[in-house]
Amino acid sequence: MAGGIYLDHNATTPVDPRVRAAMLPYLEELFGNASSVEHAHGHAAGQAVDQARQQIADAIGARPNEILFTSGCTEANNIALLGAARSHPDKRHIVTSAIEHPAVLEPCRALERDGWRVTVLGVDEAGRVDLAELAASLCDETALVSIMAANNEVGTRQPIAEIGAICAQRDILFHCDAAQIGAYGLLDVERDHVHLASLSAHKAYGPKGIGALYIRSRRPRVRLAPIQFGGGQERGLRPGTLNTPAIVGMGEAMALAARQGRKDAERLSGMVALSTPG
Repeated sequence: MAGGIYLDHNATTPVDPRVRAAMLPYLEELFGNASSVEHAHGHAAGQAVDQARQQIADAIGARPNEILFTSGCTEANNIALLGAARSHPDKRHIVTSAIEHPAVLEPCRALERDGWRVTVLGVDEAGRVDLAELAASLCDETALVSIMAANNEVGTRQPIAEIGAICAQRDILFHCDAAQIGAYGLLDVERDHVHLASLSAHKAYGPKGIGALYIRSRRPRVRLAPIQFGGGQERGLRPGTLNTPAIVGMGEAMALAARQGRKDAERLSGMVALSTPG
């Protein structure tokens, strides 16, 4: 908007010019369907998708086969929560927090209507969950804990590494909505003991309408029941023609975040410190 100053990067970010440049060929001459690998057009698109999958995996310390493309964080959260719950019908308890995005709370409510028990943890005055309260809420029936990495309204970061360690000790899956930290290279799924992580491109200087779900493939291998059905793309968990230009854009955005995100975070923190009275 001409003459305005945009400050709402928690809602969405502008597309980085380098991301736009990476996407353009796949909006023009390289328009093939990534699932149609029998000819050169589709093969080129498939290679671009593979590269983006690798870029995103590298950015969060994962393997490329652990990255599932979605339309955004909302779909990734739904696949993670509904898929994990339905693949463990013997464990009908889920733990989350009161300040999660509706993309987490609404799937939890849907599961509650279907007979799952949901524990919603409160937060302290800083917006953080209490680790002792979280640990006390777990039981033999707990299938999943879902806690966001950072809040989209107040910016509070949760102690996800500590939460992940608690879940790992109890053999409970830990899902993290990481939309708000994707731009800053702050997530390492191995270090943080994360089993499922939802990612969004448009919160990290990438395009809207594309996201990804990290699904751990070993120690433990996470099993998800499909909630959509179709042509079998993305291991049958997210069937449908892949949005190659947006996927390429997300890969480039996450690669940029991995290279410079921490420096950006330090620079922004310094600006906040300078503007804080006293």
